Amino acid sequence: SKLELNCADSFGGDSMATIKAAILGFGTVGQGIYNIVNEKREDLKKSLGLELEISAILVNNVGKERMATPGVLVTDNFEDIINIPGLQVVFEAIVNEEPAYNYLCRAIDKGCHVITANKVMFSKYSIPLHERAKSRGVFIGYEATTAGGVPVIKTLKNLLQVNSVKRIQGILNGTSNYILTQMRQDECPFDDSLKEAQDLGYAEADPFNDVSGQDAFRKLMILSALAFKKQPTWNDVRVVGIDEISLEDVRKAKEQGLRYRHVAEIEQDENGELYASVGPQLVGPDHPLYSIEGVNNAVALDTNYIGTLTLVGPGAGMYPTASVMVEDYAEIIGKRAGFFITI
Repeated sequence: SKLELNCADSFGGDSMATIKAAILGFGTVGQGIYNIVNEKREDLKKSLGLELEISAILVNNVGKERMATPGVLVTDNFEDIINIPGLQVVFEAIVNEEPAYNYLCRAIDKGCHVITANKVMFSKYSIPLHERAKSRGVFIGYEATTAGGVPVIKTLKNLLQVNSVKRIQGILNGTSNYILTQMRQDECPFDDSLKEAQDLGYAEADPFNDVSGQDAFRKLMILSALAFKKQPTWNDVRVVGIDEISLEDVRKAKEQGLRYRHVAEIEQDENGELYASVGPQLVGPDHPLYSIEGVNNAVALDTNYIGTLTLVGPGAGMYPTASVMVEDYAEIIGKRAGFFITI
């Protein structure tokens, strides 16, 4: 059975309340979540007064060799996940829109909090998912969808309590930024810089979404939904990648003291209309994104009261992404007036 307790009650008694969680997808990010939860178990207990237990992991192929997860159900059947008694949190780290959207809808309907890193799915379904979660009294964490380890979602949420945002400019894809940095610093042609990014694990074997601008576009749409409560018509947004930038282009810019940055930007005019674009820009030393190098992401927020705030940090990787997902969990549980424990 389930018993609803106030958070303060969880510190009493001989046993500590246990939060049951599942991980959907066990690639780089899913493994990072599992590792961080286990490494930070004691810290989470102390800070939240709760035990977080990874009860199950959803994978594509149960026969594939992978890291050991003793005592955890590993399954390729979502029904095994959704039917876990007392499941309260779902971490989702799948790649595409489906079946991720369907899975999160079902988890929300069951009363689970959900935390996602899936920018492809969330850019399209963020608004209906938020409405669904609100109607069920649960929360959605999505910090990991947008800029890896850069806390832009939390910062925006806090800013928007008082400030309004007029414009967002961002380097939202670490792979593209790494390639442009290497082309300038080492005078490497595009293809060589891309190959190096792939060798280092910064770029996928199929780098289309990164170098075409589609990845940055999806992240920009997530920021738009948060900052402006709506998105521009997707087909109206001009999206250009970096694959047409030559080494000669980069050299000429360097001689002029300029740098190529792949910038995703959106602005709201006085009539409430949104204008967005994604593509290479030449920026000078006075631009907030000029100094952002390597795989770092950055987001510059132009606000009405505090001016321009720029956030910088690692944009990808196992631990930057997974850590903000676990932080989302801690924030959700910390804000929750009450929670369910299984007895």
